[in-house]
Amino acid sequence: MRTASAADLPTLGDIERAADRVFEAVGIVFPPGGTVVDTVTDPADVLVAGDPPVAFAYVGPLDGHLHLHQIAVDPAYARQGLGTALMQAVIARAGARGVTLTTFADVPWNGPWYAKLGFTVLAEPGPELAELVHEERLGGLNALGERWVMYRPSRIRT
Repeated sequence: MRTASAADLPTLGDIERAADRVFEAVGIVFPPGGTVVDTVTDPADVLVAGDPPVAFAYVGPLDGHLHLHQIAVDPAYARQGLGTALMQAVIARAGARGVTLTTFADVPWNGPWYAKLGFTVLAEPGPELAELVHEERLGGLNALGERWVMYRPSRIRT
């Protein structure tokens, strides 16, 4: 895992679109248009796997936490642990802030996968995260399936 370079950014949209097509197997078809990673302004907000990248995680601060805006693995490289390695890097980067994210509740590689990584449903998101959830609703994501807001503290008590 490494921090993205400016030269990496133009290739990430293709990875996200390819990863989004995997959702079609569970009946989720994203509307045409731009990608989440298109909104990146600072390559330091993106962790990538591979050179050239085959997977990425886009993060940024939100309500005092590190928020995962998007994670995507090129389907040709799926099931090799890249998503888990990226999430471990995101969790490490978050440090004491912990990590928030929004995700589909019932898609096996979304809500249940994050739960296995120690994330729990966050009932009361902070104001910035609540605004992001509102924007996702306006964009139609909730119409595609139940969504969860999740949080993982920096350390999980056992």
